[in-house]
Amino acid sequence: MTVIRPRRSVLYMPGSNARAIEKARALAADALILDLEDAVAPESKDFARRQVCDAVKTGGFGKREIVIRVNGLWTQWGEEDLSAAIAAKPNAVLVPKVSSASDLQAIEERFSGHDPERSVAIWAMMETPMAILNAGQIAGSGGRLRCFVMGTNDLIKEFRGTHTPDRANLSAALGISVAAARAYGLTVIDGVYNDIQNADGFLESCKQAKSYGFDGKTLIHPSQIEPCNEVFAPAKAEVEAAKKIIAAFELPENKGKGAISLDGRMVELLHAEIARQTVAMANAIAALQDL
Repeated sequence: MTVIRPRRSVLYMPGSNARAIEKARALAADALILDLEDAVAPESKDFARRQVCDAVKTGGFGKREIVIRVNGLWTQWGEEDLSAAIAAKPNAVLVPKVSSASDLQAIEERFSGHDPERSVAIWAMMETPMAILNAGQIAGSGGRLRCFVMGTNDLIKEFRGTHTPDRANLSAALGISVAAARAYGLTVIDGVYNDIQNADGFLESCKQAKSYGFDGKTLIHPSQIEPCNEVFAPAKAEVEAAKKIIAAFELPENKGKGAISLDGRMVELLHAEIARQTVAMANAIAALQDL
């Protein structure tokens, strides 16, 4: 049976900031990305690598999922980042600028012999035009790949576009990435919202991401965690309605039926499947409450 892991709020933390990493141990984010890439200046890369890997080995993050974002293999830090990250044994390594299945294969090869129990997953940043064009190929590459993370700032830069509130200029890239992830059973996480002071705008961005089908959103500030968690969690009324649908289909007289009548409306098996997913997610979120 597939284990459901909530990834509603995925917070980036700069790997060079010891205070931020320590604070992260008490934050209500479902997952933390300890960043060695964009958030770290070149002169601090080596120090950040040591600090992040030591923090992961030390632990103390509770049930939070811990991810290390490494620098690309083509950079002067990439190979050492990846080796150190694998040895630290986070839940996953986040790889930037993935543009093809062969990029992931190169990462997979670095794991050979170092993680035989396959405890460390691979997450892939979707942040280049080629990544969007190859989204299905990348998602279907198998191996340790478990999650897509949208790099919307980089996509806007590469598209030579501008940020707009409705993100209409990103709709194709977002939709394609969600479709590819769903086709191959991956989690897919939306990109960041840059204006920390605009709480209303952030909330609308979360709602939009949920409407696309994203499992959660990457965050750049702790203040974004609570509203993000709320949007991506099933509401109490939604869970109660889901339980009612499940119970109805389990009645002896409804066994084997493809559709039934419930409270004056037709409910099909696909609604029962959605209901089970809703309840399973609610239960998984409840299990995280003692973070």
